[in-house]
Amino acid sequence: MRAVVFDLDGTLIDSDPDIRAALNRVLAAENLPALSNGQVQSMIGDGAKVLLDRGFAAHGAVAEPRHLAAFLADYEVNAVVETIPYPGMVEALEVLAEAGHRLGVCTNKPSQAARNVLATLGLARFFSIVTGGDSTPFRKPNPLHLAATLEALGGGEAVMIGDHKNDILAAAGLGIPSIFVTWGYGQAEGDFIADHPAELPGLIAQMG
Repeated sequence: MRAVVFDLDGTLIDSDPDIRAALNRVLAAENLPALSNGQVQSMIGDGAKVLLDRGFAAHGAVAEPRHLAAFLADYEVNAVVETIPYPGMVEALEVLAEAGHRLGVCTNKPSQAARNVLATLGLARFFSIVTGGDSTPFRKPNPLHLAATLEALGGGEAVMIGDHKNDILAAAGLGIPSIFVTWGYGQAEGDFIADHPAELPGLIAQMG
């Protein structure tokens, strides 16, 4: 069966509230104003360091290594305060798993943070492989990041599912199909489009 690789933030889970809260606490410690929901969503997708760089740049400031360390320490213990799987996602994962697909996660989020969130939300049982932004020397949109995930899943036919142009570009770089999900934080054009998690099994079945 096909290897099905999911992005994490904005695809499997709505994590913006907790990411935004942790970022705003770091900003507040430097007497910088909080960022809005829309502002932070546009900054998510390229990993924690880039998130901090963008958050500080929004105020004309520069993030330092200590700010990243403070964010990671805060987020580690506050990652699942308001974060939840998107409605219908658990059911879609159950259908895909029962069909025999090999499921993995490829995210630019640090790997341990990703695993912790998946475990806390009860999603870890679906995924045999979780490749984080620190798991390889590469990060999406570099296709080698996704390639590492697929290799760990055993190769073969595959599809990438994500809400960000990085996901779509990584898939295109490997010549595999992609599904862009409209419920997340980004904008892109995938080979297929899903407006609800319930549509995912049917779209993947169409691929043969």
